[in-house]
Amino acid sequence: MHHPGPPRFLATGEQTELAPRDPDPDAAYAWRVADAPPDSEATVGDDAVTEFTPDVPGRYLIGLDAPDGDHLLTVRAFPASYEGVDVAGGSGTAIRDRDAGDVDAPRDYAARERHEGVGRPRVRVDASVAFDGEADGESEHAGEAVFTAVPSPNPESSLDADDLAVTFVVDDRDVADAVAAGRANPRDALQVSDDGRELRVPLDAVPDRLRVHAVSVARDPGEDPRVSVADAAAIERVDSSPSAIDDAAEGEAMLTPATPEFETVRLNDPPAWTADASVYEIFVRTFADAEEGEAFDAIAERIPRIAELGVDTLWLTPVLGHDGKPHGYNIVDFFDTADDLGDREEFEALVETAHDHGMRVLFDFVANHTARDHEWFQDAYKNPDSPFRDRYEWQESGEPGTYFDWELIANLNHANLDVRRFLLDVIDEWAPLVDGFRCDMAWAVPDSFWRELRDRVKDIDREFLLMDETIPYIPGFHEGMFDVHFDATLYFQLRQVGRGAEPAESVLDAVDQRAEIGFPDHAEFLQYIENHDETRYRVECGDAAAAAAGAAIMTLPGVPMVYAGQEIGQRGRRDAIAWDHAREEVRDRYERLLETRRDHPALGPDGDLARVGYHVASGDLSERPIVASGDVHPDDVVAFRRHDGEEDLLVVINFAPADASVAVDVGHGERDLVTDERCVVEDGEGTERIRVDEVAVVPVTEE
Repeated sequence: MHHPGPPRFLATGEQTELAPRDPDPDAAYAWRVADAPPDSEATVGDDAVTEFTPDVPGRYLIGLDAPDGDHLLTVRAFPASYEGVDVAGGSGTAIRDRDAGDVDAPRDYAARERHEGVGRPRVRVDASVAFDGEADGESEHAGEAVFTAVPSPNPESSLDADDLAVTFVVDDRDVADAVAAGRANPRDALQVSDDGRELRVPLDAVPDRLRVHAVSVARDPGEDPRVSVADAAAIERVDSSPSAIDDAAEGEAMLTPATPEFETVRLNDPPAWTADASVYEIFVRTFADAEEGEAFDAIAERIPRIAELGVDTLWLTPVLGHDGKPHGYNIVDFFDTADDLGDREEFEALVETAHDHGMRVLFDFVANHTARDHEWFQDAYKNPDSPFRDRYEWQESGEPGTYFDWELIANLNHANLDVRRFLLDVIDEWAPLVDGFRCDMAWAVPDSFWRELRDRVKDIDREFLLMDETIPYIPGFHEGMFDVHFDATLYFQLRQVGRGAEPAESVLDAVDQRAEIGFPDHAEFLQYIENHDETRYRVECGDAAAAAAGAAIMTLPGVPMVYAGQEIGQRGRRDAIAWDHAREEVRDRYERLLETRRDHPALGPDGDLARVGYHVASGDLSERPIVASGDVHPDDVVAFRRHDGEEDLLVVINFAPADASVAVDVGHGERDLVTDERCVVEDGEGTERIRVDEVAVVPVTEE
């Protein structure tokens, strides 16, 4: 239906885009402010895609008159500015508004995001079903849907969890469905606990699906209120036949014990398979030595060798018809593959080959722009009367909107319903073939489109992955949009360490920043040291640092990525891969790291990260007293713990070109899990130290 989607949580003065979903470009749509706080003067525009900005705190209802009826959308506004903490309170507006002439901006994106004051709190929402005495003991209903919010303060906050407030909002779409089905209005029937942490709705008011969204609100002394990224959970009615129960149990949704007619879903969790996923990026035009039109087949031939490396997810750079530029991001045909790569049938065969080898495939989805060679642009350029003119952004100069010095693309106008319809059709064309989208330039596309994309694919396949290229990353993009986020902050910090500009321990600061700027604990991050846009790490920082950085992305919490050629010591960024000159020792190292990560889930995204005390010396064990010297400096080494409740591991990483000996303030084993060799030695004073080349992973035995 055309309903604009989930409720919005905004700061006063923060703008949000409103758009009808699944639009008919020929239909009429009209917006209105149906209800607002008494002092509000906020309005909406007359266009089908418009903006709304709350001007005072409180609850707003925005109405949409659409061909399928009237829809209402709840907007909750809080007296919070977010200024300096998050980009436009969770949207990409500020990034999209960067100076198009700032050609250095793509390289500056990696700098650590600065924030002032205390950042945003976090919240987690879970759903369950309770019956009779399991509820409050006095319920008049046979059962209740229960939604529980667990707020947590920002790591830099002085507040405790008990100091945080929670605001729940029932999804307007489900309210309408319940009323249409003759059930009680869930909002009229709900009860919120005295502490504000729990919301209950009688089951007779639950339609086929009931979604509840919540935010936590922190009021640190002397600070504006800070509002978390919203989280959401759902309770869904399911077919209670045995076969349907078995099918549901195999998916991410959880059947509630003893209540097989209901299942619960956490709506913003990444797919379960990402907990141990590892990504391999293929720059499709130079990965394999292939003749014109045979690249898909050539890539498919190398799939077994890629699988042997130990990765399980392929990210393919764009495979669609393009303007001839080798990177492939200037699309001219969104519905067919590029002639220089192969035909549609060969692409599908490549995906099937990957699946046969236990690998998932990510499709590179470009939604911000077309190539200037696209037929729309060719008709619209310098032609004000073109029917395609309004499908692009235009500058006063008559040139199309674009970013930086990218002269061969033209930005699409996402306020145009024909553009939205077109992009949704592109999604429907390719999503059924693959396992996820890597969304190019996600920061340049309005939030409302990404929210619609998520609901569209997740309603069909909860395990479909959505990964954003949003640089710098934005916590709000985990609010009903993306599962996994590019971590350019960690990337940049690893480069700084490799250059000798920052101490190795600063990579832990980069990981900590995720929570400090407001990402929820269930968000996941893509960790990489190079990709098709960047100079190879070893070219810039040397072999020793490259080995350590590769180990860091495998042992820090996140989803590691290997860029094709990285595993064999490739030096060229987009050059043909020098398979005949592979450095097998580099590949062996990555195989061991990936195997270690698979065998020890504590190293994955779900494992906790903790700092430890450690002392670094050079590899000379005869030193008295032990001091850093020669090719090893204390700043070259970082040590940390990873634990998941089942296993507790100590990781030591050395960026220096020589071995280091590291004493750590916790008891630990003697064998490195990566090499299966003894790595503990004694120095001249009899102190046990871990001898580490690039990385050592050992079990923790005691405090």
